[in-house]
Amino acid sequence: MANPNFLIVAFAGQSHINPAFQLAGRLLRTGASVTFTTTTTAHRSMSGIQASDRLTFATYSDGAEEGPKPSLKPEQHMEDSARRCSEAVRQIIEASRDKGENFTCIFYTAVASWVGEVARCYDIPSGVLWIQPATLFEIYYYYINGYGDSITNESNDPSSPTQLPGLPPLTGRDVPTFLTPGSPFRFLFTLIEKEIQSLKGDRKARLLVNTFDALESEQLNAIDELKMVAVGPLLPSLEGRGSFGASPGGDLFLGSRDYIEWLDTQPAASVVYISFGSISALSKPQKEEMARGLLSTGRPFLWVIKKALIMDGGDGDGKQEESEDQLSCMEELQKQGMIVPWCSQVEVLSHPSVGCFVTHCGWNSTLESVVCGVPMVAFPLWADQLTNAMLIQDVWKVGVRVSGNERGVVEGEELTRCLEMVLGGGERSEGMRGNAKRLKEAAREAGKEGGCADKNLKALLEELVSG
Repeated sequence: MANPNFLIVAFAGQSHINPAFQLAGRLLRTGASVTFTTTTTAHRSMSGIQASDRLTFATYSDGAEEGPKPSLKPEQHMEDSARRCSEAVRQIIEASRDKGENFTCIFYTAVASWVGEVARCYDIPSGVLWIQPATLFEIYYYYINGYGDSITNESNDPSSPTQLPGLPPLTGRDVPTFLTPGSPFRFLFTLIEKEIQSLKGDRKARLLVNTFDALESEQLNAIDELKMVAVGPLLPSLEGRGSFGASPGGDLFLGSRDYIEWLDTQPAASVVYISFGSISALSKPQKEEMARGLLSTGRPFLWVIKKALIMDGGDGDGKQEESEDQLSCMEELQKQGMIVPWCSQVEVLSHPSVGCFVTHCGWNSTLESVVCGVPMVAFPLWADQLTNAMLIQDVWKVGVRVSGNERGVVEGEELTRCLEMVLGGGERSEGMRGNAKRLKEAAREAGKEGGCADKNLKALLEELVSG
């Protein structure tokens, strides 16, 4: 294979940057050269990642240095991002051509459809890196191809499931919130719709999915007119923390690692690990209920509570408020478990003392739990998390999903019930653990050299290089 040259454009969000950077690592290991592009602000979060002979970073301004723009609506902010990103990609392509070099392909993370438009202007093949499950892509695909009314009506009536081709039955709480009527983030679905239409109309476009064959085999082959290439799991290595063994951002944070020493003192598969990602966190009342449920189990826990913006009320509308970290029962909690502002998630999930992961069901966190073989308590808040929770409980059967009350708050008793269902033994608990072990083995087989993800990516590269 000739030495190909790739441009990777990552939307400025950690959930985009992490898998895109792992894809860069996979490409570098084939002997390719990679230019990795994101905003200047996002690139700062990748501190500790060094350029090399074959890895180049090219950043562009996101306007942060111009100061806050409180009057700018989300749609306007996205338009501004698209303009800045498009111009940056054009400049990178032209600078490369001035040196006599051409990009073999441009890969970009979903919702950045403007990158594909630039690629077409220069007649360069492009590929979308879909950072969510294939199942979710299909829901969006079918929504814009004849099933929109069924999905929308079903969203309003959770008791009436909808059957889409190649997918499990969907209830109202399984549908991503971007499709919910009145969602303030509906404009993001508009970008996804544009992306799907672009993929259908561009014979040079490829669709890479951060999943693996054994996890979504039927879904990966359900759409005849679009070929999905499974290249996942795109996650940090569990064997080391080298240049591509760590995620950019949080996993390079040089904070206290006392939690590892604490985990070392706990019995095998006994610890409840709780984390809600870098954005999706909990309201103060919900955290109080979470604490009450944890205390009632008496089980040891490691809880990541970040001092950051939090999701308001758990109603899935994406609004945020300032976090109030001090809980009323903090003294009792600290006797039973450990609360930290940060941890290396893959390292925690791979620790033998961790027996359950209470997660917001972001796709990166979900995949990390699958790869580590840890059963989950699914606690989704919004966006794709609802669909991922359905997969966890109903399809893969590696966890159980919480239910909220009429105010959307998950009460302490409900959390206790779910934790005991996962950790308390019995047929269902053992079944979840067996399924988690099976998927762990399949995930690691897929991700190793010579595994299905490796073969899928190399076949794609051969196709691109041969023209």
